[in-house]
Amino acid sequence: MTQPTLPPLEPGRIYRTRDFLAWGANAPRLAKRLVRDGQLTPLAHGLFSHPKPGRFGPVPPTDDELMRAFLDDAPFLFTGSSRWNALGLGTTGVLAMPLVYNTKRSGTFLLDGRPFILRRVAFPRDASPEWFVIDLIEHADQIGGSRQDICAALSRAVARRQFKRDRLQLMANEYGTKQTQAEIATALRGATS
Repeated sequence: MTQPTLPPLEPGRIYRTRDFLAWGANAPRLAKRLVRDGQLTPLAHGLFSHPKPGRFGPVPPTDDELMRAFLDDAPFLFTGSSRWNALGLGTTGVLAMPLVYNTKRSGTFLLDGRPFILRRVAFPRDASPEWFVIDLIEHADQIGGSRQDICAALSRAVARRQFKRDRLQLMANEYGTKQTQAEIATALRGATS
C-alpha cells in the first residue's frame, strides 16, 4: 500500500483542519495522524501548530499567527496595556490578558493555553498613537487609571507635539464616546504650545 502524500507544513504556522482537505477526503483523520506522528500540535478545537524548532525545544506560535488562524484571516488589532503604557501618559496598569479587536468574534478564548479577550468592535486598519490614546481613555477604569490624570498628561504631551491635535480630534470623533470626545476637547484646549 502506498503512503498518502503529506501536506507541506511550514514551521511556525497554524493550520485549521479544513486546510488538509487537499491531501485527503478525511481531513480530521489526517490531522490526527499528523499529531500522532509529532508533525502537529493541537492548540484548540480545529487548530493545529507545526512548531518551529528552537534551541530549547519547539517555539510556541506567535500571538499574531494564533489570531490569524483563529479569526480565519479576518482583520484584527492587538491593543491593551503594553500599547497604552508605551504612550507615556503616566499609565502603568496591566490587563491580565491580551485585548484583540476584530471583525468576527467576542468573548474570552483559550488558545494554546493562553487566554485572549476578543471584542468585535470598530477599529482602524492602521492604528496611530492618537487612536491608542482614545482607546486608553475608553479603558482607563479597567487598568486603574484616572481619566482626568491621563487627559492632563495628554495636554502636556500635545503641547510638546508628541501627538497631533487634528488626528486626536478625528480619532475621538470616530471611535470615542461622547464623554471621551469632551475630555479630548478639554485636553486640547488645555495644551498650550
